[in-house]
Amino acid sequence: MSNAPVLFDLTNGVGTVTYNRPDRHNAISDEMGELATRIVADAIDNPEVRVIVLRGAGKSFCSGRDTTQLGTRANGESDFEYVRRAQNNRLAVMDAPKPVIASVRGWAIGGGLEMALACDIRIAAPDIKLRMPEINYGLLPDTGGTQFISTLANPSRAKLMIMSGEVIGAEEALAWGLVDRIVPADELDAYVQSFAENLATKSSVGLAMAKQMIDSSWIGAAREGMRQELNAQIVMFAERDKHGAVRGEYAK
Repeated sequence: MSNAPVLFDLTNGVGTVTYNRPDRHNAISDEMGELATRIVADAIDNPEVRVIVLRGAGKSFCSGRDTTQLGTRANGESDFEYVRRAQNNRLAVMDAPKPVIASVRGWAIGGGLEMALACDIRIAAPDIKLRMPEINYGLLPDTGGTQFISTLANPSRAKLMIMSGEVIGAEEALAWGLVDRIVPADELDAYVQSFAENLATKSSVGLAMAKQMIDSSWIGAAREGMRQELNAQIVMFAERDKHGAVRGEYAK
């Protein structure tokens, strides 16, 4: 297997994007984030790709931001520019005319969980552990977490997760609507591939229109909510800096 931090495979119309830092539970480094953005954009534009799958190599889907790079901004970006760019990556998945499926196992934390929640369908293994721990570090979700959880579960469950930072397991996640199906861990990859290949046989126009019509019921409010997340996170960063807090303990 390649050592690249993000891999891509196209089989039977299914473009699979694999986050490939298993030793770090696929934590998002700057390099990984930039490469994933390009690969997903290429998959969206590639007419041979009819369905996109996001997955993680190893034991976890994605553990969020790489803690070794916290507090840094590539190319002198401001906090505003950094968060806005991350939000645009989520919006690209949401706006894609193709179905995007998250294949989730192990940890999905912070930005990693938001990545999964931005997808159209989530199929998961029984060992999933979902968590939004930002509140414990003087931060808040900033790439759609408040909006996705409120929409998929409900506002009170969003408050429970975001205000407490607690871990949510497979049983609760399925009951709440945060994942759509649970399959045995050793069958997950094969099941998701088969499911995606079946979708790939459908009318591409029909899939795109179905996604657009269904998302019209909530996506406008989510976009406004993400703008509020952006503003709130800038305030939280400023508060942490004012009080001398060090950014370095949280995987976002």
